[in-house]
Amino acid sequence: MSGGHSHDHGGGGAKTADHRRRLVIVLALTGTVLVVEVIGALVSGSLALLADAGHMLTDTAGLVIALIAATLALRPATPRRTWGYRRAEVLGATLQAAALLAVGAYVLIEGVRRLFEPEEIATTAVLIFGVVGLVANAIGIFILTRGGRSSNVNMRAAFLEVLNDTLGSVAVLVSAVVIMLSGWQQADAVASIFIAILIIPRTLKLLRETVSVLLESTPPGLDLGKVRDHLLGVPHVLDVHDLHASQITSELPVLTAHVVIEDSCFQDGHAPQVLDQLQACLSEHFPVSVEHSTFQLETSTHLSHEAAAHH
Repeated sequence: MSGGHSHDHGGGGAKTADHRRRLVIVLALTGTVLVVEVIGALVSGSLALLADAGHMLTDTAGLVIALIAATLALRPATPRRTWGYRRAEVLGATLQAAALLAVGAYVLIEGVRRLFEPEEIATTAVLIFGVVGLVANAIGIFILTRGGRSSNVNMRAAFLEVLNDTLGSVAVLVSAVVIMLSGWQQADAVASIFIAILIIPRTLKLLRETVSVLLESTPPGLDLGKVRDHLLGVPHVLDVHDLHASQITSELPVLTAHVVIEDSCFQDGHAPQVLDQLQACLSEHFPVSVEHSTFQLETSTHLSHEAAAHH
């Protein structure tokens, strides 16, 4: 006997559609800034501006991936893909994070090289193009923040990229001012290294999170040992095995378990009440909201009929 909560696995269409619309706007802004900064880097010779332009190039590609993922997430579940394309947002965020990590490493290496081999920088051009980038990124942050940027890893990845771009634009402007006032050309390389330091740690964190979802690791904050103990505390429960918890997406944790209950529960019709108690236990005692849980209720003699892998 099995039981669980029934949900529309391809749901959340209205929210996803809003995410998609906001991503389109931010993509247009990011693409515009990319073109502007490439021109500015060529005119000024600034590594910091070139690094930020390279970052913007990756972000543009990342936002395209995010937009594709958000579009796929609107597609409904099918008999072949029972969760729809919900995991597309995780795949998109993983690709974004991997690309950002590569850009961060390049900028860091090139920045260190420029510390020892500084080049002449046209500071006025850097200031002009840096201001354009800063304004556009500030608008992008405003749009994504109002759209619930922490609601899934795809939107968080997009927000992370725009935030990094904004801080990078600030670093570019500061380096231009320092060079203009002091003539210290290495400020451009320092700004580049700062941009890399902004990119790498946050990208690694996001990459760990998305890979954890893809590997179907237990959701953060959910202790399966405690889950097992609470389930065993439900009246008439004799044993819990094959307990698994994972995430389809960052917003959809799932849990399954085989629960051995007293034989009398099947004889007197009490099994459905036990199922209700198991699900109530799961929803009441744990900080992670598990919307989709499935419990297979078994008699004590059923375990001997299962494959060895289930023991």
